[in-house]
Amino acid sequence: MPLQSSIAQPALTLEQQLGQKLLLDFRYFCHQGASKQCRTPMTQLPNELANAISKYNIGGVILFSENTQSIEQIITLNQQLQHAASKSSSALPLFISVDQEGGRVARLPRDVATSFTGNMSIGATFEKHDNYFAAQTAKVMATELSALGINVNYAPSIDVNMNPDNPVINVRSFGEDPKRVATLGAAQVAGFENNGIISSLKHFPGHGDTNVDSHTGLPRVNHSKEVIYQQDLAPFKQIIATQSPGMIMTAHIQYPALDSSTFTSVDGKSMIKPATMSRKIITDILRHELNYNGVVVSDALDMAGISHFFNPTQAVINTFAAGVDIALMPIEIRSIDDLTKLDQLITDLVTAVKTKQLNQQEITESAQRITALKSKFKLNTSFNAINALVNAKHVIGSKAHRNIEAQLAVEAITQVKNTHNTLPLTLKAGQHIHIIMPDTRKCMALQQALQSISKHTLNYTCSSLQGFDPQQAHTDINKADVVIAGNATPNQSAVEIGGMDDLKNDPQFALSNAQQPKALESLLKVAKKQNKNTVFISLRAPYDIAEFSDYAHAVLASYAYNIDHDKNDIVTGPAFTALAHVLLGKLRANGTLPVTIKK
Repeated sequence: MPLQSSIAQPALTLEQQLGQKLLLDFRYFCHQGASKQCRTPMTQLPNELANAISKYNIGGVILFSENTQSIEQIITLNQQLQHAASKSSSALPLFISVDQEGGRVARLPRDVATSFTGNMSIGATFEKHDNYFAAQTAKVMATELSALGINVNYAPSIDVNMNPDNPVINVRSFGEDPKRVATLGAAQVAGFENNGIISSLKHFPGHGDTNVDSHTGLPRVNHSKEVIYQQDLAPFKQIIATQSPGMIMTAHIQYPALDSSTFTSVDGKSMIKPATMSRKIITDILRHELNYNGVVVSDALDMAGISHFFNPTQAVINTFAAGVDIALMPIEIRSIDDLTKLDQLITDLVTAVKTKQLNQQEITESAQRITALKSKFKLNTSFNAINALVNAKHVIGSKAHRNIEAQLAVEAITQVKNTHNTLPLTLKAGQHIHIIMPDTRKCMALQQALQSISKHTLNYTCSSLQGFDPQQAHTDINKADVVIAGNATPNQSAVEIGGMDDLKNDPQFALSNAQQPKALESLLKVAKKQNKNTVFISLRAPYDIAEFSDYAHAVLASYAYNIDHDKNDIVTGPAFTALAHVLLGKLRANGTLPVTIKK
């Protein structure tokens, strides 16, 4: 059934309807200079952007970490955004949206808001805790987002991770079992929406078995139709039937078994339609077959999976023609000059309707779904910043929320191997621990976590996989009583590493991403040759355990390595605190692997 609205729906003009169907990003904004070169974060709303929101009846915006720097700043920005919407001819409130999945994907400052250790860590707690942590994490994130004036969260990701080489999903997935993914996803939808946040299942029809990141290319899933329905689509089908979300986000992925029809790209090549632009997938399957009546939003249209093949106007027209309600990030607005692109896009879309490239009735029905959703969740443009600030400071990152975050981090830790009773570590005062980590900050985080709960003062040395002196590393391993090595696979992005401190002292020993696994293996071989007590920790997708477990006496998986505090040489994160408690035997590792590890 369609979303029911308790508020009478305004009759919108065609231009107003089309404005509601656009969701823009203002990640960066410069008053001067080319948009491509602008890297000034938009932290308060310039008059030019406020006027554009009002003039075009824009339906929503998406915030990034550059836009979210403190509680006060976020609340003020969101008040400015909704005030601009109130000045539009429709006076409809904005969807103010964000990617706050938890774990790897968290746009709010980690030292301010509660970020958790992510979906795969939730999956690892399922056998002991069922859907408890899925529900609790969503409730906490919803409470914190709502306090800031945010009303849409692009979560949960219910992609079934079936590919160990998946570069973009991996630990963003609850695991490889479609039924478990559906159960945990439904719990999160309820947790978000029962606490005032519109959720968005993603990435339909499934991003779990890809080895290409749709941010950088166009992935293709060659599953048979039978496999697609059993694995990729199964969580969507179950959640739509039991806990239908306000939104569902599409994937820029080719699924030839579902739709093998083609487009001609901007360079004249014939290509299979990505799901975002496939009417068979969006209208026939999602709408008619799975009976989804909510709002469908595209994944970002500036991603290479779309932008390499279509100009912005073509991308939006194809997306709307497929049955998608909202075009997310359809054009890049980085300067005042770029606002002319928005004017042209609206003009082009009006023309597309009048020339019947787009169906007028479908556009109207789409706008009605959007306004019905806003009405259902009682979105409005009135915003008391003073009251909001008092409430936000009380709830965001509260002790109760941080306690749930710490509980999840510990309960997710999975012990995969423990020979010779290596764990828990039995350490004496003055003993030497050599830590091998993807970068120096993670070394510091684990060292400080261990020292904070150890009865004894211990000596620590570190090898960063971004760069280390091999001779010094061998010397440190030789002196060590215990070697603790951590690895993050797939490779960390530059954003996740967050600094170049490892390379400042001696660039001679800098290592490329491709060299780092070999470097880790070489150091583990040294430790094994010297018969050192060695623990290997998989910090992200646990598939790397197959590669490195033979070199270690004990193996743990944490599924996360968030650093939430990094100031004045104090570096902390919930995963490292949890690991320290398990390594020293203060708490047990209760998690179970949510994916299969194969040699």
